[in-house]
Amino acid sequence: MSVLAAIRETDRHLTKRLATSASPGLHRTLSAVEETAEGTKLWCGAAVVMAWLGGRRGRRAAAGLAAVALAQLVSNGVCKQLADRPRPPKQWFPHDETEDRPSSSSFPSGHTAAAVAFTAAVAPAWPLAGALCAVPTALVAVERVQSGAHYPSDVAAGAAIGLASASFTRRAPHLILRHWL
Repeated sequence: MSVLAAIRETDRHLTKRLATSASPGLHRTLSAVEETAEGTKLWCGAAVVMAWLGGRRGRRAAAGLAAVALAQLVSNGVCKQLADRPRPPKQWFPHDETEDRPSSSSFPSGHTAAAVAFTAAVAPAWPLAGALCAVPTALVAVERVQSGAHYPSDVAAGAAIGLASASFTRRAPHLILRHWL
């Protein structure tokens, strides 16, 4: 079996399992977190609270929004345009959330990319805030598969984009200064 075939089979198995195993309470929680994270509202709100209440450390942490912007650009503006992966089949899901999912490419998960980018950018500046952000970030990642919007490999790719975006935005000022000064 090729590596791609193994990934497809793992995606199929994990997606079907997650789609059918969520309790109604977990399903409602995941949907509420996803709705809050839609359009990066959750991360913008968290950045405002951090900047307002966290002093200098909070303002540095709030700069994680730059990582979100980069992650969104890479995942939605570049990768989704290059990859034309269909969403998981609707018949795998025993709920109606697949009716309002996007029509864009499934690969990668932009929601996950944004969530991971923000959390990974916040954590070095303010570890406690980063740990708190990790909870909704994980819920967003699980929800994207459970709702039928993405395969697990889409979520993994989104997470990798988010980590790379956070790393780049954290290092960019130093790289620019070193190059130009």
